[in-house]
Formats: sequence, C-alpha cells, structure tokens
Amino acid sequence: MKVKWIYKYDEKFNYLPGEEIEIEENEDLPKGYTDVRPQDGLYKGKYNEAKKSWYESATQKYINSLRPDPLPLSEMDLLKQQNADLLQQLAESEKRAEEQSRNLSELIMLLTEKEVI
Repeated sequence: MKVKWIYKYDEKFNYLPGEEIEIEENEDLPKGYTDVRPQDGLYKGKYNEAKKSWYESATQKYINSLRPDPLPLSEMDLLKQQNADLLQQLAESEKRAEEQSRNLSELIMLLTEKEVI
C-alpha cells in the first residue's frame, strides 16, 4: 500500500496548516484538499486550483508586522555611532576650513594685484 500526503484549504482556498493527512495513492482527493505541497516560507498560503499551485496572499504590511522590532542599541553601540557621527562632522568642518583658507588667500591676492592693500 502506497500513501501520499494531502494538504487542506478552506472555502476561500487558504492553507490550513496542521490539517494534512495521508491517503492511499489511488484514493480520490476529498473536497478541500490537494496533493500539491505548499512551498516553505508562505505566511498565508493560498491555493490556485486552476494552476494547481500555492502562492503568497499575505500583504507586505502583514509580513512586516510578524517580524520582531530591532533591539535597542547597547551603550557601546550607541557610543560607536556617536563617535562615527562626530568624526564625520569633524571631517566636514576641516573641509570647510580649508575652503575658507583658500578663498581668503585668493581674495588677498586679488586685493594685492589691484593695489588695494
């Protein structure tokens, strides 16, 4: 006797996990069952009878709601982030200071050439 697993879905074709049963291979499928196994990773599997396949019916918003919120940063991670931010600000300040120094030098040269100073 050879058997196979069959997978249950409701009247709206939503997969009903945990309702799988084994039947003999030559036995007819009961109403609301398919022998097509839903693929792993479905959040809300739905069966398409015409295509004989399962698809994801969950919205991205629903899927995101199932994911845990990220853990808050540890004190060390927070300090590392603050340090990185400060280093970025310092680099930007040094760049602005170099630009101002160049501009001042160019202005002094122009004033000297025009014999203003």
